[in-house]
Amino acid sequence: MPKTKIFCDIADSKTIKEFNKKKIVDGFTTNPSLMRKAGAKSYEQYSKKLLKICRKKPISLEVFADNFTDMERQALKINSWGKNIYVKIPVINSKGQFTGRLIKKLNKKKIKLNITAVYTVNQVKKINKCLDNKSKSIISIFAGRMSDTGIDPWPIIKKAIKITKKKNNVEILWASTREPYNYIQAKQLKCQIITMPPKIIEKVIKFGKTHNQLTLDTVKAFLSDSKKSRFKI
Repeated sequence: MPKTKIFCDIADSKTIKEFNKKKIVDGFTTNPSLMRKAGAKSYEQYSKKLLKICRKKPISLEVFADNFTDMERQALKINSWGKNIYVKIPVINSKGQFTGRLIKKLNKKKIKLNITAVYTVNQVKKINKCLDNKSKSIISIFAGRMSDTGIDPWPIIKKAIKITKKKNNVEILWASTREPYNYIQAKQLKCQIITMPPKIIEKVIKFGKTHNQLTLDTVKAFLSDSKKSRFKI
């Protein structure tokens, strides 16, 4: 079975420094919300700080403009900061306008792209038509947020992989991961990438424990907490 690469979904510099050392982590994804949560004041300065830590593994940095002219300007600037950058472009802007022309334009300039906030098969089809078969690109499907609304992401990701199959340069990414088992699902689907928050990666690292080991670990945790609390009856 082909390897499903694990990306870490985080913008906190200390955490990126820690997880960049882990062999299981193949890359990083960020977004403006994660940047804000990490306390970034200057987008450019903070991004360059992260790039000093993550020099070799791919890292996605997102444009935050809402009009196509500024999106393109930001994309070109972000791309100039490093060779390991994937520029994240949302599939639409806040007005609901498809970013296809911009995707096609940047793709022709051989800029590595991560098309984000994707939820539907139709969106994948439209994006795929904008991508050539040479420049590296990622299509990020928000599986977790999809499942939060009661929709099964499995068939959508399965169809997305089939749609992009003929383009070896295009990868499907399982985004907004909710639980460790999503990694197993992504592997079963032969999804090329899954991005996960650090806490879930830590749990994936522990995969392989037997049920007896899990039982023992659980009971030991109960005992430890009861002793710390000095419970008495």
